[in-house]
Amino acid sequence: MVGQSPLGPGEGRAAVLLQPFVHQVGGHTSMLSYDEHTVCKPLVSQELSFYESLPLAMRQFTPQYKGIVSVHLKKDSLGNLTLLASPGLGQPDSAGTDPAVTLWHKCKWAASASSEHGLVKWSHTQVTKTFKDSCPGKMLLRTDLQYHTDSLLEDANGNQPERKSYNPWGLHCHRQHLNRMSSKHNENKLHQFLLLENVVSKYSYPCILDLKMGTRQHGDDASEEKKARHIKKCEQSTSASLGVRICGMQVYQADTGHFLCKDKYFGRKLSPEGFRQTLRQFLCNGNQLRMELLEPIVLRLKALLSVIRKQSSYRFYSSSLLIIYDGQEHKESADHHLPFAKTHSTNPSRVDVRMIDFAHTTFKGSKSNPNPTLHDGPDHGYIFGLENLIKILQNLSEGK
Repeated sequence: MVGQSPLGPGEGRAAVLLQPFVHQVGGHTSMLSYDEHTVCKPLVSQELSFYESLPLAMRQFTPQYKGIVSVHLKKDSLGNLTLLASPGLGQPDSAGTDPAVTLWHKCKWAASASSEHGLVKWSHTQVTKTFKDSCPGKMLLRTDLQYHTDSLLEDANGNQPERKSYNPWGLHCHRQHLNRMSSKHNENKLHQFLLLENVVSKYSYPCILDLKMGTRQHGDDASEEKKARHIKKCEQSTSASLGVRICGMQVYQADTGHFLCKDKYFGRKLSPEGFRQTLRQFLCNGNQLRMELLEPIVLRLKALLSVIRKQSSYRFYSSSLLIIYDGQEHKESADHHLPFAKTHSTNPSRVDVRMIDFAHTTFKGSKSNPNPTLHDGPDHGYIFGLENLIKILQNLSEGK
């Protein structure tokens, strides 16, 4: 959304109101919508260095890097917190922003900024009409919600309440992010954010699986305490046994018209067999298993594997891999107008595989760290995870 930044009389300038990214399924950093095709996240120098020196072969497997934007926090007289981006020279034009996401800024924080379990109430004047006028996938997101942090956790049987037809994880991350910013910084402080391609913007009903890849998650610069914490998480999850664990998921269920959502706490508790069953669930639309998706996903994963094997010195610690497809099945004849179908004619199922989150990625020649710990050869922990992922999906396709 482009509007006038409420900086006071005579100070107005074009600004972009940032919204929580409604299809964020994992991670802990708040992802925000800049416009329909662009998301942004707080800048980390190590991640910026990765994007600026990205090997050509990896570009098809990462979001397109679009630049940097300055962002500041604004609180109105009612206590509403908003984030405003100030586009600089050469930044993307935000015209054409989806009107549906402009609703998300109307949150009223009922709890103090320091509260970890406060209730968030959402104002939703004329929400239904606006959502129905926008893309059908966003129409499914509940707007008449009251949201508790603990409601993200499953019950004793590992289930989440079926009534949830929205993915609450992005809201959870956004609330924590605003709380941290408002308690640590004043409103005038400018923060730098990375602008990145919204890799799900082409999908009507984006089904997303967020996988934490590799057998090690801590960066080279991690404190002993953080290192021990991450090692324990890996040992107690499928990260150690399979080199991959589930960090989040949303799957469109055609039988109910809602998204089924799982978060990182669910993923951490899975056994290798539970991981396999959840992969199967990711490909199930509530009526049937989307068998036609398996081959294109496996082919894309194999192509990524080939690229990763050639990246000497790279270690993708704590990065994620997204597997994406459209929950709405498209007939090939109706696909001609879709940009993905047009450019990927060998990929009729419109699947995608993208690496994200490079804040702890290290490699020889990194600008952010002139003296990084040098690693030889490719990232074997990441390769181990990819190989197991491919094997499990191949077994699924063979009915095993």
